[in-house]
Amino acid sequence: MRKSHPLRRVMLATAATVSGIVLLLTLKPGSDDDPQAAGAAQQGAAQAGAAAAASGAFTGDAADTQYGAVQVRITVANGKITQAEAVQRPKGGQSDQINAGAVPKLNAAVVAAQSASIDAVSGATYTSEGYKKSVQSAIDKANAGAGSAQGSGQAAPVTGVFTGDAADTEYGAVQVRITVKDNRITKAETVQQPKGGQSDQITGKAVPRLNQAVVTLQSPDIDTVSGATYTSEGYKKSLQSAIDKANAGAGSAQGSGGQASQPAEPGGEDAGAQDPGSQGSGSARASGTFTGDVVKTDYGPVQVRITVAGGKITKAEALQKPSGGQSDSINGNAIPRLNQAAVTAGSADIDAVSGATYTSGGYKKSLQSALDQAGG
Repeated sequence: MRKSHPLRRVMLATAATVSGIVLLLTLKPGSDDDPQAAGAAQQGAAQAGAAAAASGAFTGDAADTQYGAVQVRITVANGKITQAEAVQRPKGGQSDQINAGAVPKLNAAVVAAQSASIDAVSGATYTSEGYKKSVQSAIDKANAGAGSAQGSGQAAPVTGVFTGDAADTEYGAVQVRITVKDNRITKAETVQQPKGGQSDQITGKAVPRLNQAVVTLQSPDIDTVSGATYTSEGYKKSLQSAIDKANAGAGSAQGSGGQASQPAEPGGEDAGAQDPGSQGSGSARASGTFTGDVVKTDYGPVQVRITVAGGKITKAEALQKPSGGQSDSINGNAIPRLNQAAVTAGSADIDAVSGATYTSGGYKKSLQSALDQAGG
């Protein structure tokens, strides 16, 4: 039998069992000594038969604390948490020192306990509480995906285009989009990347290497490109977010007993793989009006609304844009050009308008948010 592809460890491509769900949901301090809980787990395993347990990477919701947000991602293999890591944590001042010691302890505790029921780290009470909330959210997502897969009775291959969340770095945002066909990443690309000055040269070399590494390894566990540390780290965070969205899509499709997308008719197009306007949906091509998030810039907010018909952008417009002073003149010229570029490109991968860098950056972020809604 051929060994399963590494991507299967990242994306929900295996059926889950009741025993796997019980493992994630009910492990509490002392549960190993609870005969009733053990009996329930054994009964669940017997009912499920010999199916495989849940596997994948799951990112919990960000939990706000007095000192900043905490967000945790867990890796699950065959129903066991094998890794926990903080995607976000409070930073700045004493927080850096406190969390440098606390977060590794919390990560190890989750793996040891196989649960969110872990002790707070002394001196890092707020971070600990936020951490536990986020890790429970991640476990809930793992359970939801596992339950959907169990309902289908078999794994459903994932096909579609998935855009990760933008990851901020010291030199600018990085945002990654992946194309997945039958559980394989066939393409990786950046929707956003640091630009200007040396960044153009650095990312011009680094990003193609990162894209290729993702397709080759079929995993977010790729090496940082030397000389492009910040871009690489932002890339990997956004990539993981895109994979998490693919996982969520897989769970939904498995719960209905269907595939994440239907294969194209002979001679037809593969909508999920080729149409950025239908990201994440895989099957039906999107139609409707979608409004992106408001994006703040140094000169004011930008918000974009798009009209989509049959998976294609037919109209783009700015509902909000910086105004007052020179902004009126600058954006009076820039916005129509950005609108036209969005319709022509059919994506957020458009060039900034010279002289309107901040507006262009905000426009592209809001446009991508609208595209994500169209695909969801």
